[in-house]
Amino acid sequence: MSVDITNIEKILGSELKLSANESRTFLLIVKNGKMTPRRIHDALQITLPEARRAADSLVNKGMLIEVSPTEYESLHPRFAASNRYKILCEEENIEFKKNIKIDNIGLILEGHFENARTK
Repeated sequence: MSVDITNIEKILGSELKLSANESRTFLLIVKNGKMTPRRIHDALQITLPEARRAADSLVNKGMLIEVSPTEYESLHPRFAASNRYKILCEEENIEFKKNIKIDNIGLILEGHFENARTK
């Protein structure tokens, strides 16, 4: 299935309140597997501090894990999106309930996630 990355970036921004760098970093790691801030910097053409900030922020938002002091990995997209949505609901003091857009993020990205980890 072809995925319009620009659409997914917009949904990550609007539904999960991620910044552009966070959205792009998350999608990059989902599609490519473990990455260092240097690889994120090179791929997205953002500064090294911006790459590190985006990845660290995604760790705090429940979407990435820090597998070593210099490497990040994505949770499965379904878990990552659900984790972030739950944290967002807590932050904004709104009821956590089923959200089709959030569920669809995981569904759309899970093939990319699995492909990157079975290369």
